[in-house]
Amino acid sequence: MTKYTFVVFHKEVDRFLKDLQSLGVVDITRQHRAIDAHSKACFEEIARYQAVLKSLRTVKEEVQKMEDAPAVGKENMLETAEEELSLRQELKLAIAEAVRELDDSRPWGEFTGDETDQFRQLHLIPHFYVSSRKRFDPGWEKEYALHILNEENDKIYFVILAPEGEEFRFDLPEAKFPERSARAIEDSIRELEEKSSANDQKLLILAENSSKLQERMDELSSELDLYMARNGSRMQAEDTIAIFEGFAPAEIDSQVNEFLEKNNVYYFSEKAKTEDNPPIKLKNNFFTKLYEPIGELYMLPRYGELDLTPYFAPFYMLFFGLCLGDMGYGLVLLVAGLFVAFKMPKYKGYGKLIAWLGIGAIIMPALSGTFFGAKLYEILPMSESLKSLFFSDMKMFWFAIIFGLVQIVFARILNAIYMIRTRGIQAGLHNIGWAILISWCAIAYASMQMEFDYPSFINYIGIAGSLLILLFTSDNKNIFVRVFKGVTAFYDITGVFGDMLSYIRLFGLGTAGGILGMVVNSVALQMSGIPYAGWFFTVLMLIVGHTAVLLLSALGAFVHPMRLTFVEFYKNAGFEGGGRAYKPLTKQKES
Repeated sequence: MTKYTFVVFHKEVDRFLKDLQSLGVVDITRQHRAIDAHSKACFEEIARYQAVLKSLRTVKEEVQKMEDAPAVGKENMLETAEEELSLRQELKLAIAEAVRELDDSRPWGEFTGDETDQFRQLHLIPHFYVSSRKRFDPGWEKEYALHILNEENDKIYFVILAPEGEEFRFDLPEAKFPERSARAIEDSIRELEEKSSANDQKLLILAENSSKLQERMDELSSELDLYMARNGSRMQAEDTIAIFEGFAPAEIDSQVNEFLEKNNVYYFSEKAKTEDNPPIKLKNNFFTKLYEPIGELYMLPRYGELDLTPYFAPFYMLFFGLCLGDMGYGLVLLVAGLFVAFKMPKYKGYGKLIAWLGIGAIIMPALSGTFFGAKLYEILPMSESLKSLFFSDMKMFWFAIIFGLVQIVFARILNAIYMIRTRGIQAGLHNIGWAILISWCAIAYASMQMEFDYPSFINYIGIAGSLLILLFTSDNKNIFVRVFKGVTAFYDITGVFGDMLSYIRLFGLGTAGGILGMVVNSVALQMSGIPYAGWFFTVLMLIVGHTAVLLLSALGAFVHPMRLTFVEFYKNAGFEGGGRAYKPLTKQKES
């Protein structure tokens, strides 16, 4: 990044910022939260637009699309949409409440409010009850002025008329009598549904013309961006001169300089430094660029720090495949990803990412030969020598751990190389020592478990790694302090052990997904015995069952490799993060 300092006469500030906005490549240092009443109002209005646009998209999906929606102007469109959306919510609640009231009222039969008024005029007080048939005593009809209103679902609904002013007692608790009859409530529901239908039509018109709302929101966003940039300047010379600070990628220096000279802008430029807190613009190839959204879920690297996206991307793809644990599911994701990439340009990047993850989910489960819950060597004719190439569950268990150790060692080496390049050779030697020590421990443990001998010189390499940790963990010139810190650093081996165990989840999730797929196949096979319609239920079970397992497994396969990346890999690679994204002052793109 190149840092620019612009000196602008106060009367030229608006023109200068609009010109920079048209150029669209300079990130002007500005606030991204409200700083006064005006900016607060702008932020709130933009939030209203975003909420309305989101709600209108939902309405458009829920309600049948109109063929010819009349045009709507931008004036007062936001307020109209908010009012109609609020009304829609109110109508939904009112209809739901009326349906509940109808369920309570229907068993009491038809009645009007005049009837209860007539009772009171005759100085009779009605008491309403609900009783089960078993508990209802026919003798009550002789003892009280009792009238049965309805009998439904083994319950009896009845009323007892008691003289006004006389003490009245009955064995059952009195029931709440509805205020309206079922017919009146049904009429009310029909009226509410008509209003709801009219409301849906209005919202559909607004949804069809939501591009105008988007245009106004983009205009407002651009105005707010300019306002925040203008207020991010430092005023000098009794507020007659404004000083702005901005950043642009170094590779377009000539373009920016040409623009500034053409517009007679007085400026200084220099190479950005870490202490300037420049924005971050990642540079990745066609493959690793797809994984940038995953890395951004955690945080961006600080300026000058190594971007770990190219280094975790291949691991993430393969870890995803291990967690998904089924070649068939990987094939489905590959096809789905390619479909999204070619048929839905707006989501092209996500489609390609899904396709690559699908490839990973074909490669890794191929080790165990799992295909839609079945084993390839069980459904295809193979020789015994070929069958022996597939991994058993125990081999997959150890493979997951070894693969995790490879990533940990790789992260340590990566950290060492970065430290050597930025701080000198001594700064990275202790991480090289850790990479050697971890590898030696893994080889030594494997030799004990599998009973094989390895060359004795490997032990000397392990000792050399330990010495690098002991002597270069600290750069203190006092040898005793340095050795003491080196000794205490060996406690980190417990953390490495914990990191290693975290990779067992790769095996666990993959095995669980394979078992669920096998269960679906087993249930589907049992359904094939159903007379006549067995084939239909078998196919239905396979489609529905494997779809459910795929969705469940894909969720775990997405989350857990992310956890391994952000915790184990980032920690061992020495990632600090804290960078801010490169957001040049630019005009909003038209929808």
